[in-house]
Amino acid sequence: MSDNRIQPDERLRTYAEFWPFYLREHAKPVTRAWHYLGTSIGLACLITAIVTGNLYWLLAGLVSGYGPAWIGHFFFEKNKPASFRYPLWSFISDFRMYFAFLGGSLGRELAKAGVVAPPAAAAPAQQ
Repeated sequence: MSDNRIQPDERLRTYAEFWPFYLREHAKPVTRAWHYLGTSIGLACLITAIVTGNLYWLLAGLVSGYGPAWIGHFFFEKNKPASFRYPLWSFISDFRMYFAFLGGSLGRELAKAGVVAPPAAAAPAQQ
């Protein structure tokens, strides 16, 4: 089985190449859940910044957005966040993944990227 990760000296050249790579870097549902948490908090901070006019909420949004995402990578996915190497594409892809999840199309995107869904928990035996 081949490893889908890029080598340290390789560089993805297009966003079309990056998107499947990004999804493979978020293969575990728990990693994606941490991302959704961070993105939700980040969006709440953005809205708060707009409503209050206090730009410090933008900084809070970045910290609270990336913090949970990085927890997912370091403790669960056990990989280095793509944002370290591809900051803009990662930022865009985080929202793309978030809204694909909310819209119900993420499963198809993951399958196209070669991310296999974990086996469903066995249903309890009926009596």
